[in-house]
Amino acid sequence: METLRKPNQGVLNIVRFNWHFYVIAILLIGVLLLGVNYVTPIGQMYIYSAIIILLVAVPLLVSLVVSWYVYDCSGLYAFSWLPEENTEQTIVNVNAGFDETSAIFKQRFKNSELKVFDFYDPKKHTEVSIQRARKAYPPYKNTIIIETTQLPMEDSTADKILVVFAAHEIRDVEERQDFFKELYRVLKPNGRIYVQEHLRDTANFLGYTVGFLHFYDRKSWFTIFKNVNLDIAKELKQTPFVTTFILEKNGNTH
Repeated sequence: METLRKPNQGVLNIVRFNWHFYVIAILLIGVLLLGVNYVTPIGQMYIYSAIIILLVAVPLLVSLVVSWYVYDCSGLYAFSWLPEENTEQTIVNVNAGFDETSAIFKQRFKNSELKVFDFYDPKKHTEVSIQRARKAYPPYKNTIIIETTQLPMEDSTADKILVVFAAHEIRDVEERQDFFKELYRVLKPNGRIYVQEHLRDTANFLGYTVGFLHFYDRKSWFTIFKNVNLDIAKELKQTPFVTTFILEKNGNTH
């Protein structure tokens, strides 16, 4: 299958959309190093300078290396956990304002109908990184803007629902639960929901330090799924940093 991603696209996008963080870090390092030079003896200056670089620069570099590994080297976007099927199906892809996957899924499921929904709300999602990403990557054709709790579909009509690095952007826990209730409503009895996320766990802390707080822990996801009668059919790891939950309706013998 022809690749739809450019070399190093993942890590380059991270720098491109979050460049202000790196500028701030560089300025902070410069200011701290200048301060150290003025207020400490020469012998101690090198020690303090090394500490500053370790505390500020190293976590940034580590996060970039981890991101490069995850998004560009691990085969993440091959979606090997998706079954190869040539039957006509209704595939739903839900994103949070930045869609790198719909073109891939359309290529993967040529005989299926692909519905793309975007719950991005500029009043709620004010991160400048998302705004930059939306300018760089226009929405996939025929993308429908939705509310998280209202998908324009009839009950039990979706064979597969894909939510890739999007559900964690719903920061309110009740809204997030209502979102999954809506996914449950439109899912066919024998359908499956695929949720791919970073978790708030040790691996992501080591990779992203305080950035891991933007994610949710495994228990939080389990609680949401249980509350809306979704069972975890499988839990897969794409690298130590990415988890995919494959969900089905409670009691389904798929």
